[in-house]
Amino acid sequence: MDRREFLKRGSTVGLAAGAFLTFGDKINLFANSKTSNPQLYDLVAIKGGEPNAMFDKAIQSFGGMRNFVKQNQTVVIKPNIGWDTSPERAANTNPKLVSQIIKHCFDAGAKDVYVFDHTCDNWTNCYSNSGIEKAAKDAGAKVVSGSSESYYQKVNVEKGKRLKETTVHELILESDVFINVPVLKNHGGAGLTISMKNLMGIVWDRRFWHRNDLHQCIADFASFRKPDLNIIDAYSVMKTNGPRGVSLADVISLKSQIISTDMVAADSAAAKLFGKVPSEIDYIRIANEMKIGTMDLSKLKINRIIL
Repeated sequence: MDRREFLKRGSTVGLAAGAFLTFGDKINLFANSKTSNPQLYDLVAIKGGEPNAMFDKAIQSFGGMRNFVKQNQTVVIKPNIGWDTSPERAANTNPKLVSQIIKHCFDAGAKDVYVFDHTCDNWTNCYSNSGIEKAAKDAGAKVVSGSSESYYQKVNVEKGKRLKETTVHELILESDVFINVPVLKNHGGAGLTISMKNLMGIVWDRRFWHRNDLHQCIADFASFRKPDLNIIDAYSVMKTNGPRGVSLADVISLKSQIISTDMVAADSAAAKLFGKVPSEIDYIRIANEMKIGTMDLSKLKINRIIL
């Protein structure tokens, strides 16, 4: 089967209140949360609902999905599907969120929507047991494997300091719109998995990153292909033992989402939601220094919504 045919077929315990509510020294994330008419924001932070309902509300602050997806465009959605675990373990992106994003893309006029990840565990088990494969197909998306090296193409990372070149899945290179949908969670090597770290699932050789300054490589690759939209799933959050987790005891409930076109801003906001100082996550600090995005949330227009 050739490449085109392949693509065609592709088928509870809360955080401390201070850590949860504070976005920066003087920024209360969910203060003054009464919303006015929909308008464009740099970042939206929403809490208190189910993943699908939160996304429905949050995307309005960006003028709807039609501001990102145009008629007859091809969209690729990259959740975290890396682990062979069930949804409640929070190692992967929430399937309800993935489904709702797909529906919004089709409502905006998308011709095709693809979903894939280069998984860490066996890809068929990850896709099935995460609940994402069924949710995506039920919503009309084409679910494609990321497990074959033949579908990755060599690219140069012109602004990279340690990562000068890599191979990227052709869906990312060929689609019109790229939507990044990470789950917020603890990570033993990187500190946190969020938007920039989630991009490791669109390349083939992740081992090089781990051997050659992981944080710099994460920031380097973020300069290559910036997603059109970053939607961070913080509904259930793995607080310890990431990225795979050990048990449900690792998971806390935050019922939140963070959305931005700026990966650095989105990751900085998510780090604060997790209770971390963004500058202490090295790849966020490095990406800020490389001017890939901004870590200074005080300069952003943020819509804070409580359902």
